Amino acid sequence: MSENIVAILPELGLAIGQTFLMLGIGLTAALLIGGPLGVLLFLLGPGQSLENKPTFMVLNWIVNTVRSFPFIILLVALVPFTRVIAGTSIGPLAAAVPLSVAAIPYLARLIDQCLREVPRGVIEAAHAMGASELQIIWRVLVVEARSGLVLAFTVLSVSFLSYSAIAGVVGGGGIGDLAIRYGYYRFQTDVMVLTVALLVVLVQLIQFVGNTAARRLDKR
Repeated sequence: MSENIVAILPELGLAIGQTFLMLGIGLTAALLIGGPLGVLLFLLGPGQSLENKPTFMVLNWIVNTVRSFPFIILLVALVPFTRVIAGTSIGPLAAAVPLSVAAIPYLARLIDQCLREVPRGVIEAAHAMGASELQIIWRVLVVEARSGLVLAFTVLSVSFLSYSAIAGVVGGGGIGDLAIRYGYYRFQTDVMVLTVALLVVLVQLIQFVGNTAARRLDKR
C-alpha cells in the first residue's frame, strides 16, 4: 500500500460515508415521490383506468424536461434552491438536493415503463371483479411487475452512484470529491485508481443484490 493511500485512509472512510448519505437521501426521495409519480403517470396514460390526457401531458412533460438536463448542469442550476433547502450549496447534504430532484423523474419513468409490461388482461380481470384502484395498484400492478421494479431501482442506484461522484466536482463531498482533490489536483494516480476501484466494487455489489432479488421475485 502506497504512502499516499495510507495518508488518506481516514478521509476515505469519511468519503464513503458521505457517498452513502447522498445516495440514501436521493434514493429515498425517489421512492417516496418518484414511485407514486410513476404509478400516476401509468394510470393517467392512454387507455388506462384514470386516463386524463391534459394532466398526463403536463406530468409527462415535467418528467421528460427534468430528465433531459445533464446532471452537472442541473446541479449548478439548483444552487439557489439547494441553499434554501439545505442552508448551504456545498457538502453531502447540499449535493443530495439535486440528486433527489434528478432521481424522482428518473425512477418515475422507469416505473411507468415497468407497469406498461403488465398484461392488460390481468388489469381488466381485476376491474371486472370489482377491485378498487388502490387494490389494483398493490395487488396487481406491483405484484405482477415486482421483478422489473426491483431491476429499475437497481438501475437507478447504479446511475446515481456515479452522479454522487460527479457531485464531488463542485464540493459535494464523497468519493468523487476525494478523487478530484487527490487524484486529479495532486496527481496522485494511486488514489485515483483506488477511488475508481471502489466505485466499480460498489456498482458490482448493487447490481448483484438487485439481480438476485429480482430473480427470486420473478414467478414466471
